[in-house]
Parts: sequence; structure tokens; C-alpha cells
Amino acid sequence: MKLLFKEGDTKSFTRKVKPEDTAIFDSGPVHPVYATFAIARDAEWVCRLFALEMKEEDEEGIGTYVSVNHLSPALVAEEVVFEALIKKIEKNEIVCGYKATCGIRLIAEGENKQKILQKTRVEQIFSDIK
Repeated sequence: MKLLFKEGDTKSFTRKVKPEDTAIFDSGPVHPVYATFAIARDAEWVCRLFALEMKEEDEEGIGTYVSVNHLSPALVAEEVVFEALIKKIEKNEIVCGYKATCGIRLIAEGENKQKILQKTRVEQIFSDIK
């Protein structure tokens, strides 16, 4: 694992909300706004941007935790900016806080954890569950 970043470093990512990012379940549509589960996906992505640069060729980053405090809606076609901030790097774990904003509105905030493991270890974990 390459130690390229430190506490306080940031990464950002912008998501234009698409119809498939809205709250739709097997029972049908709930409401036409950015769904909490889609926010969780994009929050994990912005934090994973650190892991992608930090992992070695024989390593992989895996998400181990994500929290979402969903505070305000975002509509289809609106742009939501995610910003991740490294809170802590401990051994092979990267802990990030993140916030998602749409203009001046805070849409969501939370935390994400990524671990960087040897690819062989990841493959072993997956094969152990079969």
C-alpha cells in the first residue's frame, strides 16, 4: 500500500442525478429524488478514489463501512458534488468523512471505510463463502 495521502486530504466527484438514481424498489417508484442507496454508492466511490491510487498492483480496495445521513432531496438532472476527506489512515484502512452538496444545500454526510488487501486475500474471502 502506497502512503500517498494524509489526514485532511480531499477528493471530489460530481454526480448528475439520473432517473435510475431515484427511489425505486421492487414494489415500484417511491419518489423521484436521489435515493439514499444511490447516495451510499456514490459516497463509497468518492472515498474509493483514495484507495485506487494507494493500492499496489497486487492489491485491491474493498469497502467495509458506509453511513448516510440523508438531509435534503436532490432532483433528477441536478448535480451533486461529493467531497471526501481522510479522517484517518490506520495500517491498511482508510477512514473518510464525506459530504454531498447540491448548490448551497447539504444533501448528505457520513463516513466510509476502505481496506486495502492483497488480491489473493480478497479472492480467498470470496471463495470461503461459496
